[in-house]
Amino acid sequence: MLTLSTGAALWFLVATAPVAFVSAFNDLKRMKLPNALVLVLVAIYVISGPFVLSFDQYLWGFAHGVIMYGVGMFLFMFAGVGAGDGKFAAAMSMFIPLADAMPVLMIFCAFLLGAFTAHRILRAVPAIRRATPDWVSWGHNKFPMGLALAGTLITYFAIATVSA
Repeated sequence: MLTLSTGAALWFLVATAPVAFVSAFNDLKRMKLPNALVLVLVAIYVISGPFVLSFDQYLWGFAHGVIMYGVGMFLFMFAGVGAGDGKFAAAMSMFIPLADAMPVLMIFCAFLLGAFTAHRILRAVPAIRRATPDWVSWGHNKFPMGLALAGTLITYFAIATVSA
């Protein structure tokens, strides 16, 4: 059972899903997660958080974001993770209560495996490549992690809306 309230999860789902979809598409097409999209996620949290979360949970979200930003930049410097991926994960983490960290990590693992497999299969299909010839991710050695991150965020909120 997730600890995020149903109301908060529904509001966050509606507000963040478009950003998540644009982020996934942008990462597939350009292998970039622009700072503007990360800042939109942060703005959604900053503006809507006080209305849908308890005050202490809202404040803890900032701590989660700072900690995850540090983790993301460490992974960028030493593990080959993209800086945009780290920043997007930091913005995502603001929405996730600590008690929900393990279920979110399990969702992320599932999305990472599924998205990686689907990406590698689809980039080998000539019809797909012809339909999207300008997508950088098809020829890149790295994986567009924004696809898995966006799926994780949307799925977490969707599950939390019905897990009350």
